[in-house]
Amino acid sequence: MPTKTTKSVLSLESINSNVIEAEYAVRGEIVQIAQKLAKELEKGATLPFQKLVWCNIGNPQILGQKPITYFRQVLSLCEYPELLSVPEVEKLFPTDVLSRARQLLEQIPGGVGAYSESAGAFVVRKLVAEAIARRDRHPCNPEEIYMTDGASPAVHYMMDLLIRDGRNDAVMVPIPQYPLYSATLTLYGGKLVPYMLNESCGWSLDVQHLRQQLHTAREQGLCVRGMVVINPGNPTGQCLSLQNQEDILMFCKEESLVLIADEVYQANIYDEKKEFFSFKKVVCDMGILNEVPLVSLHSISKGFVGECGRRGGYMAVTGFPESVTEQILKLASINLCPNISGQICCALMMNPPQEGEPSFELYEKEKNAILGSLKRRAELLVSALNKLEGVSCNAAEGALYAFPRITLPQKAIDVAKSLGKSPDWLYCRDLLQQYGIVVVPGSGFGQADGTFHFRTTFLPSETDIGLVVDNLTSFHTKFMVQYGGIRNTNGTHHLNGCSDS
Repeated sequence: MPTKTTKSVLSLESINSNVIEAEYAVRGEIVQIAQKLAKELEKGATLPFQKLVWCNIGNPQILGQKPITYFRQVLSLCEYPELLSVPEVEKLFPTDVLSRARQLLEQIPGGVGAYSESAGAFVVRKLVAEAIARRDRHPCNPEEIYMTDGASPAVHYMMDLLIRDGRNDAVMVPIPQYPLYSATLTLYGGKLVPYMLNESCGWSLDVQHLRQQLHTAREQGLCVRGMVVINPGNPTGQCLSLQNQEDILMFCKEESLVLIADEVYQANIYDEKKEFFSFKKVVCDMGILNEVPLVSLHSISKGFVGECGRRGGYMAVTGFPESVTEQILKLASINLCPNISGQICCALMMNPPQEGEPSFELYEKEKNAILGSLKRRAELLVSALNKLEGVSCNAAEGALYAFPRITLPQKAIDVAKSLGKSPDWLYCRDLLQQYGIVVVPGSGFGQADGTFHFRTTFLPSETDIGLVVDNLTSFHTKFMVQYGGIRNTNGTHHLNGCSDS
């Protein structure tokens, strides 16, 4: 008898179209090609390179960054509390590690294997709130804090809260942007209202441009509900000036917008003339805390911590009515609770060893070594990029990325067009296939019309970053020769044409 073919109840036509339309370039097509190449290498295939260098995502430990000892020591005791009863434990761990682990275990019922409160264990939220109060020199209530599995769930919560069915709701997002924002807006049926960062002025933000974009969006029938700010920037690495932050807050106040402040790179500041100020501090200093709905995001994945796989983070919510924060808690409750190990790591990040405690010296040494190394690697990479034909790159003032602008030969643009791809995708694909370096096309982040970029981390170790620079330089030279180079000598862009004002 012939076998009866069963038609699947699912197809691309029958699933949620928002899922199909959502794109996340950081793990997009270039990364999928890289994963296939990785499998070929595992099988012994001969490729032009012996290993892949994953510069597509801010994932420090996969590129060799060592975890902070203090964090791992406390976490190990929380994961296996029986160690605290072993007589030799005081020879293995500093006393401040032992006391911190005991404090956390005593106040987290059931330890790391039990559910906590949906917003997070109270002891963790209390520790985070106290740390925010110290940082900003303004009070912070633990009830403002919602622990999350990294910062990403907080973005989902906010988009779920703000985007209503059939109402043309929209959120203002910087371009270039971290594609989590465009992807979640698409998933929830919202619209993205872009505001352009000015590359020639160090990726600065112009409030007059914000007003123009908002006015245009409203004329088009969009209901703009909120605004996203990433500070320090991803993928652009800039640090906002205090004046910019004050202007943004007044703009949100005047236009009745929720401000979503992505501050996960707040520890990654490399320019000594720059300083991080949280939007929470600035809104308090301005005396308008209750007039601007503010959601501040932080994570253990970035900074010098780099504990991406533990999925720890928080959002601090201020300026919302209690009736709305109850709904945020409902969203958190639907997810039961964030993982406990991530919560603990977040509490430790916000409350590190203090001077005079046994772990302080090693903690400071490890932290400063990581941040100092990141600064050196950033400077090396940006300097090398700016020496390449048709490439210009702003300094990485903060974060973990460089976002160079590349002027590509017309032949390369034509080839990409014939493939149905963006020209920077072709550049990134060829770099991957020839040298095993994984970067992300700028088109995945958004960019000004007629410009091309790519995003790369500077996370490869100081031992490896020199080789990455050499290989990138070699590739770029070959690529330009292959596709005919830049015939217009004006193609090289200089990014220092903006006054300090």
